[in-house]
Amino acid sequence: MVRRPPALNRALTAVLHRPLPVPPERLRRGPFTAGRFTSGLHTERVAASLGVWLGIAFGVCFLTGLISHFLQHQPHWATAFPSRPVSFYRVTQGLHVATGLASIPLLLAKLWTVYPKLWSWPPARTLAHAVERGSLFILVAGAAFQLVTGLMNVMGWYAFRFFFTPAHYWTAYITIGALLIHIGTKIAITRRALFTTDNEDPPSRPGALSRRGFLTTVGAAAGVVTLATIGDTAGPLSRISPLAVRRASVGPQHLPVNKSAKSARIQESVVAATFRLVVSGPDTRSLSLEELRGMPQHDAILPITCVEGWSAVGHWSGVRLRDLLEQSGIAGDRWVRVESLERGGLYRSSEVSPALARDPLTLLALRLGGEPLALDHGFPCRLIAPNRPGVLQTKWVHRIVAL
Repeated sequence: MVRRPPALNRALTAVLHRPLPVPPERLRRGPFTAGRFTSGLHTERVAASLGVWLGIAFGVCFLTGLISHFLQHQPHWATAFPSRPVSFYRVTQGLHVATGLASIPLLLAKLWTVYPKLWSWPPARTLAHAVERGSLFILVAGAAFQLVTGLMNVMGWYAFRFFFTPAHYWTAYITIGALLIHIGTKIAITRRALFTTDNEDPPSRPGALSRRGFLTTVGAAAGVVTLATIGDTAGPLSRISPLAVRRASVGPQHLPVNKSAKSARIQESVVAATFRLVVSGPDTRSLSLEELRGMPQHDAILPITCVEGWSAVGHWSGVRLRDLLEQSGIAGDRWVRVESLERGGLYRSSEVSPALARDPLTLLALRLGGEPLALDHGFPCRLIAPNRPGVLQTKWVHRIVAL
């Protein structure tokens, strides 16, 4: 480790903490005017309480977001994620979206509470103070970007021209990093505001909202947002979730779809007439749909979970993937790639780890709810596996390749 000379440390400290010139008093107008903000809710105690709530929500959202990213863009070390319980990803992704949506009213309330701080006079007392205030821009901008684009993703409104997933992933690190720095600089103030009695809020004006009333209102708003949208994940609550984007029972065979066969340019008449499933391995096999239906059939009750937050459970029937791999002589330690008839798209194929490929619940499903797959659900066969994002549950499968 390179150590700076003590003289250099003292010089840097002196520069950072040297008082900056105070701007002329004539510039102190508008929001800079003394006494401009009179509400008794713009206090450290209120800001600290909201900061704790927001920190918890952001922390949960960040951790569950990492799970979602590593399952969707799976490095080989991510195979350590468990395949049981089968609703693990459904719960974590639902929690990710729910905490993200609940963070919107919390962030708005937090920004309103600390808004007067933006207009403190003088704007910057020292260079260090100026740097600290400037760093908050990164935190606020990152948080706003994450919540706004996340909301647009949940709604399926991709008005932006960048790919959402990597932008959301990398901005999360920037935002959480800025949040940790902010917590480090404000932890003493937060502790004093929450746990000492010498920081009581000033008396409220007659008829004004009290601190407790304000925090209760904000908490209730976050709760209403959660209940209004959680039906996407928790089916039994769909009746009280008017803002849920998807309904678990709405769609072909009572299951939602994101990408239709029409958008993927899949035609049932062409597929039915020419379909062959090719399993490439030491003993490559080419199977017709009738041959697949003649193999031992197995059932699995598994959810389809979309990164947008919705999920729905289906009763699937089909051929175990491991049976197909064994018949083609593919070793148990091999990854496999499952390819779709879809000709384009980022997710026209997906890779399956050895453990998941040999899982008894991993199927090439031929039926859903006792009926042959609808075309929009991947007719003639699709991949279905536990704890796997919906975009990786490849539809219209026609080839399996050992890697």
